[in-house]
Amino acid sequence: MNRNKGFTLIELLVVIAIIGILSSVVLASLNTARTKARDSRRISDIKSLQLALELYADDNSGDYPDALSDLTTNGYISKIPTDPGSLAQSGSNAYWYAVLDAEYHIAADLESDTSAPSNDADCNSAITTSCFPVALTGGFDGAAAPATGEGEVRYDQRS
Repeated sequence: MNRNKGFTLIELLVVIAIIGILSSVVLASLNTARTKARDSRRISDIKSLQLALELYADDNSGDYPDALSDLTTNGYISKIPTDPGSLAQSGSNAYWYAVLDAEYHIAADLESDTSAPSNDADCNSAITTSCFPVALTGGFDGAAAPATGEGEVRYDQRS
C-alpha cells in the first residue's frame, strides 16, 4: 500500500478560504479604526484652534483674528492644522472659520456621523437666529454635510 503524504486540494482551498475571510474581517475593522482616529484628530485640532483663538482674544481686547493664519503669524499656534486624511482636497484647509469681532464659528467635516461629540453646536453662522446675534462674515452651516458630498457630518463650535 503506497500512500502519499500531504494535503488534498480541498483541504488547501478550505484553509485559504478561512484565511481570506479572517483577513477581510480584520481589514474592515482596521478601516473603521482609521476613520475614527482621523475624526478624533479633527476634533482635537478644533480644540487646539479654540485655545489659540482664546489666547489671541485675551491679548486683543476680546476680539478674534480675521483669519486663522493670524494665529501663526502672532505665535499663538505653530501651524494651522490640516486635514489628516481622506477628506483633504487639493491642499485646501479642512477647517472653516467665520468671525465678527467677539464671536467666532469654527468647524470641520467628519467622516463618521458617530464621531461627533455631544457638544456639537450645529450652528449656521449665516443665520442670526441660529447661534449668533448677527450673521458672521464667511458664514457656513455647521449642521450640513459638505457640498461635495464627502463626509457625513460637520462638527462645529462657537465662541
